[in-house]
Amino acid sequence: MSVTATQRASLLQRWWRGLTTCLTFLVAPLGRLLGGRWIRRVEPERLEHGLLLVLPGIESQSFLNISIFNGLLDSGIPHAIEIFDWTTGWNPLFLYHLRGWRRNRRMVEQLARRIQDYQRDYPGRPVWLIGHSGGGAISVLAAESLPEIAAISGLILLGPALSPSYPLNLALQRTQHGIWNFYSRGDWLFLGLGTLVCGTLDGRHTPAAGFVGFRSPPETPADHPSLVQIPYDLRMLLAFNAGGHFGCANRVFVAEHVAPILRRSHGVEKLFEGP
Repeated sequence: MSVTATQRASLLQRWWRGLTTCLTFLVAPLGRLLGGRWIRRVEPERLEHGLLLVLPGIESQSFLNISIFNGLLDSGIPHAIEIFDWTTGWNPLFLYHLRGWRRNRRMVEQLARRIQDYQRDYPGRPVWLIGHSGGGAISVLAAESLPEIAAISGLILLGPALSPSYPLNLALQRTQHGIWNFYSRGDWLFLGLGTLVCGTLDGRHTPAAGFVGFRSPPETPADHPSLVQIPYDLRMLLAFNAGGHFGCANRVFVAEHVAPILRRSHGVEKLFEGP
């Protein structure tokens, strides 16, 4: 079957997005200089559809989380999308962001208030937390801190810097659809050796759940929110994810592997058309 000019243009655009995103990862910290529509799309018409909060890793706002942001936009999702930087904003303080438990708890409370403020203004709309690395751990802590009446739609964890034995029961109870965990054995440097030496965000010196997955996932009834674990697959390389710490943040991977989770989830599927 021949490829049309439109299909060829779409394919070239996909490769351009994927490759240029890989190049921005080489200067990832410079992403903190961007603002406005690069990190926040909260127009009233988007807020009416729902809210997606993207949580950076311990590197602060960077081209990594901007890539996640762009991948969600590429998928055609109509929700409001915002990068919620829970760190100090200073990249050199990455270890403090990882292990500053008291400050992190304060930021978790601030994130929980942000969620509840939105739910008060837009009742019944979906709210999702999408966290990369340390942001994945903060997402779990934030879900736990929510009251039962403020349950969110779900969590998507991209290589979370959380210990594999961390109990997820309470976080699951605060979601309507569950938790998705993307993990990869290829992320041995940051979430294998790195968290073994420096510790996970919850203070355990062990390879993280973003490297080995959650080892004792809670057992939940079939009709209750559950944990879905997605290990790295070599086929993900076609979406510019080579299995390391940065691949899961590539905008092409996010558009093709993360956004469909929102599409398939109850109450979200009809809201947008993805790739």
